Order: sequence, then structure tokens, then C-alpha cells
Amino acid sequence: TTRELAASGLGELIKITQTKYLAGPFLIKLTGPLLRIVGDRNPPAVKIAIVQTLGLILTKGGPALRAFVPQFQTTFVKALSDPSRQVRIEAIKALALLMPLSTRVDPLIKELVSTSLGKSSSVTADTAGLVAIQTATLEALAVVLKHGGSKVKLAESVPSSLDAGKELVLHEDDGIRESAAKVVGYACELLGVDEANSAMEELVVDQASNLSSCSVEVKHGIACICRRVLSRPIGANIDREIYKSITSIILTLMKDDKTMVKEAASVAIGAVLGSSGDINSTLSSLEKSIAKNMDTKEELSVQQGAADGLSIAARLQPGIFRTHEGLFLINSALKMAMSGSQRVQFSYNDFLWIALDVENGETGLNEYLEHAYLEEAKKMKAIFSKVLVKIKAVNDDD
Repeated sequence: TTRELAASGLGELIKITQTKYLAGPFLIKLTGPLLRIVGDRNPPAVKIAIVQTLGLILTKGGPALRAFVPQFQTTFVKALSDPSRQVRIEAIKALALLMPLSTRVDPLIKELVSTSLGKSSSVTADTAGLVAIQTATLEALAVVLKHGGSKVKLAESVPSSLDAGKELVLHEDDGIRESAAKVVGYACELLGVDEANSAMEELVVDQASNLSSCSVEVKHGIACICRRVLSRPIGANIDREIYKSITSIILTLMKDDKTMVKEAASVAIGAVLGSSGDINSTLSSLEKSIAKNMDTKEELSVQQGAADGLSIAARLQPGIFRTHEGLFLINSALKMAMSGSQRVQFSYNDFLWIALDVENGETGLNEYLEHAYLEEAKKMKAIFSKVLVKIKAVNDDD
């Protein structure tokens, strides 16, 4: 449509124009009309184009747009309830861009917590739609805590977010559980180690006291929480007795007969590894369990889950897979990157890109080559030059 093309064209012009030529008054003139028409009864494609363009304006305009923050916020929060999934996704991204300008984060957190909880127990003909909105709202809450949590002024804002995450992390819908776990992770990071220990004891250790009788939903929720809390910097400070219990629980879940649980646990084990205080010892005790779930006989999603877990570990413990101790797992990943499903190959390529620090040149490759045997060294050099150097970035921080 004309509106879609106009909004997209405007976005392209803003994208290619150097910031110094986009003076504050110019962007302000663009912002008002876009904010006014985004709420009209436009088709999804038009809304997507407008929200994306507003995001670009925020990126380029910065402090000059501070006066528009309330209108931006209202627009993006309203878009979280849009029937179109892509509109909701763009609204979440736009809220992240808005956080550097926002000074009043508490009312936004309160609204997002209320929306995420208000519909949690509703079971109507529109349940699928309500679940989608809840998921989007939790994702937005996680983004706000991540990018704006440090600006919170009211004592109850972050604890109320944690409580919402706790309540919804065992929801019957897997998407809601995953999004709620993100909220728990960011809230624990903001509240500190005592709250994080308490949350892990309550949500993981106590819940898993009789793991064999737990439902699929509970097991999956436990794995998601472990992944999200332990992959935050706070994870390294979790009480070591609790950490030992978590490790044992995740190792058990990695052998679960339900693929969804097994996949989530395969990701979570990477966060367990990455938050270890004694990485070489932990690596030695976990590597065989991780490699087992990388096997091509496993479901593709489980193989990918193991790759995602290794990527988390590589981010948290830079260089660990370029040592003698990490050789077994990086060589197993190399094998997966050169065989099997293309989807799986892509996941292991991403892990190798992170593990070898390809972004910063060949130093990481050379460190690996110091420990690798001739055959693996030859394969790694080949995949490095043909595949890994062509990857510009890996967006694994979801």
C-alpha cells in the first residue's frame, strides 16, 4: 500500500542519512505524524513499517526526542496487543531503543506486569490470542528490565516483575514459560545474589525435589529458569550448594523422554558450565553428557539446543574452548558443523564463531591450533576460511 511504501521509504532515507544531517527539529517534524497514524486501522504491513521507522528515528534522534517519550511508550505498548505477531516483535525491539531516553520506567513496568498477569487465568474462545499478548508483554518486560532496570526508582517495581515471572514460569504454554524465565533472570540480576539464591531454591531445587513425578511443564520451566538466571553475570555468584543441586537436576533433565524438556536442558547445561567457579573440573564432569545430546541420532532441536548451550558457555567463559580441556567439545562441535542437517550446521557454525572469537581475527583459531591434532586442525582451518569469516555477527542474546 501507499502508506507502507511511504513509511518504509522514510525509514530507508533515515537509515542512509548521516546523523549530523538529521537535526532535532527535522526528526521532530517526522515523528508527530507517524505517531498519530500508527494507531489508525492500518493493515499489519503498514504498522510494521511505521514502528520500524519510529525505531530508526529513535536511534538517530537520541535526546532531541525526549519530549516524545510518553507518546512513543504508549504507541509501543499498545502495539504489544496487536493481532500481528510481527507488529508485536517490532514493538518489543522499539521499547528497547526507547529505554535510553526514558526517565520514568516504573509506570511502564507496572503496566507490563499488570498486563502479563491480568490474562493469565482467562480461558475463553480467544485464549490463543491472549497467550500471544501475554508472551509479548513478558518479552517487553524482560527488555525493559534489561535496558532500563537501573533507572527504577520505586522499591516494588523489580520485585513485582520477579513475582510475575515466578507465577507464569510454570504456565501451560511453553512460550509464556520461556518469556517468564527471561523476566526472572533479569529481575534476579537487578535484585542481587540473595534474591537470586532464594528464587533458584524456590523455583528449581524445591520444585525438583521429586523430579520423576513433575509434569512436562514444570520440568521445562525449571530448565528455562536455570538457563536464564545462570547465563546472567549473577549466575557466577549463586550459592555453590544450590549450584550443585541445579547441575544434578539439569543433567537428569537432559535425559528426559520429552524432546521439549531435553532441548531446554541441553541449552541450560551451557549456562551451568559458563557459571562454574572451577571451569576445568566442571567441563570434565559435563562434557560427555553434552556430547551425547549433540549426537545426530538425537532430535534436531536437541542437537541445536546443545549448540546454543555451548554458545552461552563460550560467551560466559571466553577462551575455554581454545584450551586443551575444551578440545573434546569444540571438536565434537566441528564434526556437527560439517555434517547433518543444514539447520544444525548453522547452529554449530555460530558456536564456533563465538568460541574462536572470529570477530577479532585469527588469534582464537591459532590458540585452538596449538592444541588440536592434525586432522581436526585441517578441518577447522577450512571451515574458518570458507564459512566462519563470512559470518558478520551472531545474535544469541535473546
